[in-house]
Amino acid sequence: MADIKLAPAVQTLLDQVNELFPGTVMVQFGDKHAGYVRDDQVEQHVLKDRLLIWVDDITAPQYSAAHELSHLLMLLQGFPQIEFNLTFGDDELDEQLMAMSTQLFNIVNHVVIFPALAGHGLIDDKVSDEFYNGIFATIDPEPETGAEDDAQNALRLLVLLDALVFYGEGISKHEKELSTNFPKTYAAAKKLYDVMMAKKINTPFEVRRALVRLYKAFDAQLTDWGLPALNSTAFTTVTSVLSERQLRLEMRQMFEIFHSDLKDKESGERAYVALNRSDRQNAFVMTPPKEDADSSSFFKEVYDTPVKDFLEAHNISYIVRD
Repeated sequence: MADIKLAPAVQTLLDQVNELFPGTVMVQFGDKHAGYVRDDQVEQHVLKDRLLIWVDDITAPQYSAAHELSHLLMLLQGFPQIEFNLTFGDDELDEQLMAMSTQLFNIVNHVVIFPALAGHGLIDDKVSDEFYNGIFATIDPEPETGAEDDAQNALRLLVLLDALVFYGEGISKHEKELSTNFPKTYAAAKKLYDVMMAKKINTPFEVRRALVRLYKAFDAQLTDWGLPALNSTAFTTVTSVLSERQLRLEMRQMFEIFHSDLKDKESGERAYVALNRSDRQNAFVMTPPKEDADSSSFFKEVYDTPVKDFLEAHNISYIVRD
């Protein structure tokens, strides 16, 4: 275990997290040195009322610790989160979908996180170079033939989109090499980046809006390539961000509840999924009492209930929009 003292900016970030966390968050460092940085070099471990941020690789220890703490801080500050309440009944398929949907979620959060880290001096030329090394440590260049059928295209798209967020306008330094190695997927990543960044991303509402846009655009790109879509708008539950006015509306005005072909992960029963009427994103999953599962009177009562009353009665998380 390496003995590394947190930089002042990282210590400040840790202090901010500990002010909000219901327990104690600690940071410790391993001793691996891969020569590149990737998100998977940091782990979280729950130890009773403590949370350990374990930075396994110390290629860029201050950046890696700050990056993980920033994600945790966004959670504690009330930014939208994602949940996976549904299952296809195939663990491997579920895991693949959850992993990719989570990566897209993280990429949107990086729009907030990366500029903040750079502003505190935690992304310098050395870290930028190590991030770039991480791209080629994760994905292979596209093959000269058969690129359309390459199973790695979805992963390439995720990695390159994240790189566009990381570098911003500075991506121009690497554009020639990326375009040469990933002509198909880099061009697609730039299109997705433009879709995601079409409107500013700063507040919880803006983060959620961008995530839903990205889920849809990512699926459209996969479909265009003849790959199966993630269907994250239906499969992934995203925290609702609602105004006080919307919270006073009846459920029928905000959500449409339909009987899904998927099962509720917790109950094992066929799930009912509530889609936000404005963007068709999964807002919550419910399993009605068995005696009411097909009862029109049960759903009429649900639809008649004020949004705030229903969400709080069923312990469904939501965020109040500023």
